[in-house]
Amino acid sequence: MKFFIASALVLSAFAAKAESLVKIDGSSTVFPVTEAVSEEFQASTKGAIRVTVGVSGTGGGFKKFCRGETDIQNASRPITKEEMKACRDSKVTYYELPIAFDAIAIVVNPKNDWVKEITAAELKKMWEPEAQGKIMTWKQVNSKWPDEKLSLFGASTDNGTFDYFTEAIVEKSKSSRGDYTASVDHNTRVTGVNGAKGGLGYLPFAYYLTNKDKLKLLGVVGGPKAPSKKAVLPTEKTVMSGEYNPLSRPIFIYVSQEAMASKPHVKQYVDFYLNNAAEMAKQVQYIPLPANAYKMAKEHVEKKKTGSVFKGEAHVGLTIEQILKKEAAL
Repeated sequence: MKFFIASALVLSAFAAKAESLVKIDGSSTVFPVTEAVSEEFQASTKGAIRVTVGVSGTGGGFKKFCRGETDIQNASRPITKEEMKACRDSKVTYYELPIAFDAIAIVVNPKNDWVKEITAAELKKMWEPEAQGKIMTWKQVNSKWPDEKLSLFGASTDNGTFDYFTEAIVEKSKSSRGDYTASVDHNTRVTGVNGAKGGLGYLPFAYYLTNKDKLKLLGVVGGPKAPSKKAVLPTEKTVMSGEYNPLSRPIFIYVSQEAMASKPHVKQYVDFYLNNAAEMAKQVQYIPLPANAYKMAKEHVEKKKTGSVFKGEAHVGLTIEQILKKEAAL
């Protein structure tokens, strides 16, 4: 009998520990913000609630989230129609919560002395599918540039950054040449560009800021819809104003409504996240949203406003005001 009671107590303790776990996966772009929030949250609960944060990329993470395997999904782009259907099929409903703004930085090797700025059209010429096996040097992109080998470093197809970049630059999501060095980990791209004189890559702006000594940042001349016809560097000001266009974007967490309803510690975590997202985003060098954006996110959770305002479609170059207008209409 004593053995049975002891075993029951161990199982009960194990169950309690399992129930106090928040499972998160998805975007490597959103990871630094969520990691910072999670560390603070776990400290505030003195270890009573454990948080795990995986990095499968936005696409890889949504596969798990829509199967009900995770409670929260980090996403560097809105959910797609295919992912919405997968969630519906598994009866997973969700809250779409913007948590910060990011910019995709275009970076080259510090030894690159021939380019300070680049146009959206030149980036398209480098990255479009038709460039594969053909556009192999800088000179082929712009005759004023040297006949230096063009070494490209980009996101994996599971990255939301890949989806957003191809939509913004190639003007078709997931449309890209395949002969480049692809990686889910943004730090791998930092290393790649730093090691090749003719290297060029794209990565979240925060990753550039933490690797300034290894990379050279380029100004970008946007396409026809860009408000400025001059080269614009990503900064908090140019991202907030919408001037750094079309490579500014919101980042999100998607929260399972079922997890929040059945697991009080998930709701506790989400409340903590929304209360601290602005501070944590700034701490890891992302751009916080205005205070009313977080207030609106809280209201959506309280009023059980589920689903996506983007309706599964790609939206490129939206300003913060446009994002908030969409969220208010949910």
